[in-house]
Amino acid sequence: MARDAQATKKRLLVAASEEFAERGIAGARVDRIAALAGSNKAQIYTYFGSKDALFDAVFDEMVTSTVEEVPIDPQDLPGYAGRLFDYALEHPQQFRLILWDQLERQGKGVRSAEVQEASSRKSLLISAAQAEGTIARHVPAELLHQAVSILSTQAAFQFSAGFSAESSPEQRAQLRESVVSVARLLSKP
Repeated sequence: MARDAQATKKRLLVAASEEFAERGIAGARVDRIAALAGSNKAQIYTYFGSKDALFDAVFDEMVTSTVEEVPIDPQDLPGYAGRLFDYALEHPQQFRLILWDQLERQGKGVRSAEVQEASSRKSLLISAAQAEGTIARHVPAELLHQAVSILSTQAAFQFSAGFSAESSPEQRAQLRESVVSVARLLSKP
């Protein structure tokens, strides 16, 4: 029974991610999410409590998976920027979720302790590298982390949204190298 519950929750999160990325929080409908997941609305409310709490769960899952798939290396922020760019291109719905969170909640959704700790840990790792003198000290650690993250994801979004019909591997590689170069400039001691 627990496996079925976990499988249902996972299906709901996947369906909700698609629905929220496409329509935002206000435009998303729990009946569409339930139908996409092969579930029902009652299970959404049982597992998550509300549509807003479901969005929070989707957002937390997105952040957690990104942290796991693209670990930060504070000694190599340019490399991290490039890997984050690649990951964002492979997961274009993530940028839309971030935008909906900013537009509809002004970034004030409820974040799990795990997500808050992951963000703090990245800033602490950057701060430690700054203390060692291996990366720039003139930019606060949290701001440096945000700048590299936003640069990487925004560039990936612009590439996928603006060049999808005409894009070439060479254009992608050129843009990726630009992202890496800017991150190198930002983090240069």
